[in-house]
Amino acid sequence: MSTAMAKRLEGKTVLITGASSGIGRSCAFEFARTAPKDLKLVLTARRVDRLEEIAAEIKKEVGEGVKVLPVALDVADPAQVKGFVAGLPEEFRGVDVLVNNATAGELGECEGMLKPTVARAPEIAEEDINIMFQTNVTGLINMTQAILPIFKTRPDGGAGDIINVGSIAGREPYAGGSIYCATKAAVRAFTDALRKELIATRIRVMEIDPGQVETEFSVVRFYGDKSKADAVYA
Repeated sequence: MSTAMAKRLEGKTVLITGASSGIGRSCAFEFARTAPKDLKLVLTARRVDRLEEIAAEIKKEVGEGVKVLPVALDVADPAQVKGFVAGLPEEFRGVDVLVNNATAGELGECEGMLKPTVARAPEIAEEDINIMFQTNVTGLINMTQAILPIFKTRPDGGAGDIINVGSIAGREPYAGGSIYCATKAAVRAFTDALRKELIATRIRVMEIDPGQVETEFSVVRFYGDKSKADAVYA
């Protein structure tokens, strides 16, 4: 018997950014498990090989009812984002749910990308500052602006769900995380303003603010030192 949530998700298309690991990866599996009979997932990240592995794992677990489209995408690049949306196959073009999850932490392992750090002012590298803001803030806004026109084509002013993954760090900053915390505070402000702008529509805007979650970001921010990362969760 289908659950109420499964029925609401049936036939929907869900787009998740930063889906190659951590919270994004877990979201992909939870959506698939909730509506295994009729769901489309668009998974984006820089590491498309990881996305393809996830797609295969989802198919193995839930079967053919969930169709998965893995796409390599850097959300910090506006041109890439526009090209990605314009190039979506017809079957996946009617996005119903956008999960803005990509963060600089998801990019940390990638060749040529700098990693978020626990450096303190005035020793924070300019490149690290730029990468975190471009991904965590600008990238989230890029995706939102690219997907909103799809939502707005629907009746009664539009319909769809925007889920922004923020962090408790955007509300409770911590020493050594000033830039990361600032980016998440910006996400919160953007989310609140966007919700007010869309209040007369059926487009829902929400933010999830996790606390300490042990993901790849935990190690990335300590430049790969797992012992230091583990100490945070001890």
